[in-house]
Amino acid sequence: MSDRLKAYARAGVDVDLGNKVKAGLPALLQTAHRPEVLGKVGGFGGLFSGSFPKMKEPILVSSIDGVGTKIKVAVLMNRHDTIGEDLVNHCVNDIAVLGAEPLFFLDYMASERLDPHRFRQLISGMIRGCKKAGCALVGGETAQMPGIYHGSDYDLVGTIVGVVDRSKMIDGSTIRPGDVIVGLPSSGLHTNGYSLAREILFNQLGCRLEARSDGMRGTLGDELLKVHTLYLPQIRKVRAELKIKGIAHITGGGLIDNIPRVLPEGVDAEIQLGSWPVPALFKLLASAARIKNEELHQVFNMGIGMVFIVAAKDAAATVKLTRGKVIGQIIKGSRTVLLKEAKKKS
Repeated sequence: MSDRLKAYARAGVDVDLGNKVKAGLPALLQTAHRPEVLGKVGGFGGLFSGSFPKMKEPILVSSIDGVGTKIKVAVLMNRHDTIGEDLVNHCVNDIAVLGAEPLFFLDYMASERLDPHRFRQLISGMIRGCKKAGCALVGGETAQMPGIYHGSDYDLVGTIVGVVDRSKMIDGSTIRPGDVIVGLPSSGLHTNGYSLAREILFNQLGCRLEARSDGMRGTLGDELLKVHTLYLPQIRKVRAELKIKGIAHITGGGLIDNIPRVLPEGVDAEIQLGSWPVPALFKLLASAARIKNEELHQVFNMGIGMVFIVAAKDAAATVKLTRGKVIGQIIKGSRTVLLKEAKKKS
């Protein structure tokens, strides 16, 4: 330990350890690289060449988000290899709904003390996510904050920047009554609703992470740590053949709060409950929770991680390309989501 930093270390911040852990970052980040990235890792800012000759009017699109209390599950399982990929996928999805292609990503990690093993797992997950999305991890910040965070607690936040040609932006403005809503399956809770899920599963039901339940392939812990699905490949595939009028990423707020974000004035989204298979985890939560159906669909994604809104003539092709399900339609209204109960069999 450096003699100059002993007092800081006694206060809970080990700068030397941080420098040692970060020493191997440049080689790691080269695996999630793009030719537009300039400079080197460790500077005051990431550099990215902003030339887009194939676009007439390039628009930069940015978003920032976190992983939420899913981190609590990762801490309990001492497994952090999925959390970094969760973060990247969530952020990429948020800008992909506008038709943007991801360019570069930055992260922020904060904890009481730096844990080298956890740090490497989180970074490896982010690099894996960036490689799959085709964006570069250009830098970040790792903060040791004793007194703010305690024990194994930490937080993880990411910022994504992408680009879209203005003429190819997906803004929902052409959505009309008669259009069809296609839902794409989620892998699970993704990165939302964990505060309520943990309350139901652990406090109300007394579930254990190693427990197994009907319909789940692995343990409950495995189910809760499933990686947030990246929908960029499906968006690219459908856009290459068809016109997508609107896309909604079903994150915090579920179907009820997220679909209206892409609806123009004068229309509602009517969702047909029972039109898609609800995963076992959501069935378990629904059976135990003493909350209304509307709240379930406003907290959890309930098995639908993203929706495409397309013309009726393109619905079948969209389903085929995405392996999604038709889950509803656009009707006249006031920019709200209506949950239509499935008809009971007589």
